[in-house]
Amino acid sequence: MTSTKDRTISRGDSGALIGFCIAGALIAAYITVFSIIRIIELARGVDVPVLVEFVGSTAPVELPLSTGDSITVGLDSAIITAPQLPVIAAVPGIIGQVAQILTIVLVIGCLILLARSVLTGRVFSRRNTALVATAGIAGLVGFATVRFFDNMLANATVARITDNGVDNAVISVEPFTFVLGAFVLALISTVFVIGDRLQRDTDGLV
Repeated sequence: MTSTKDRTISRGDSGALIGFCIAGALIAAYITVFSIIRIIELARGVDVPVLVEFVGSTAPVELPLSTGDSITVGLDSAIITAPQLPVIAAVPGIIGQVAQILTIVLVIGCLILLARSVLTGRVFSRRNTALVATAGIAGLVGFATVRFFDNMLANATVARITDNGVDNAVISVEPFTFVLGAFVLALISTVFVIGDRLQRDTDGLV
């Protein structure tokens, strides 16, 4: 005989999950507004600040000292203001911001649905496992996509402003961060799969 009775959670845990959902919604709203403002800025294309990363921290610059002298340091990143942003830079920048909105909304949406399910007393289930996997995969692929298009924006901006005179960073995604994120996702998904199986086995004994 199987039991479909869901477990109840304490008021403290319920309050924490509700707070988590509210915080998630606020974060999604904030990032969406920020990205929309950035999209408008990129579309306007005038005096646009762009973060640029340099290859191997080899870009030498003179750092002034209080004594009036200066020392040479390696510059690994800087913000360049483009007086007139070229279309070839604006388009990938806008795509990156749209990808960021979609990624954040999808990831936080899945986590809120997961929290809602837990509030009803159902922690492990196939639906919750799917939500965890979807959030993780969307986060990995989405943020890698944002990184890709942000690099395109930076490279195109530097190429136009300096007439290809500066060797800035190539289009890349940090492999260690991506691999670590994939490992954590696989671990969490496995925990939910095993938890779902154990819960169904336990329900079958009731």
